Amino acid sequence: MKELVEFMAKRLVDHPEQVEVTEVNATRSVIFELRVAQEDMGRVIGKGGRVANAMRTLLRVAATKQGRRARLEIV
Repeated sequence: MKELVEFMAKRLVDHPEQVEVTEVNATRSVIFELRVAQEDMGRVIGKGGRVANAMRTLLRVAATKQGRRARLEIV
């Protein structure tokens, strides 16, 4: 799932080398923290948060297929 988040983010940004995904294991789920360059933040979030919500939906589907819960935080 971490690779999925990296793949999506790197395709959206102008500086793919600065994409960083950190996996934090919580009690019942996994939290993925996505960090990108400051100037790419708007591309990852999208107008009205549409791109971020789409990424979260895809991550949720992938996690459900594995029987887990996942959350994406853009920091």
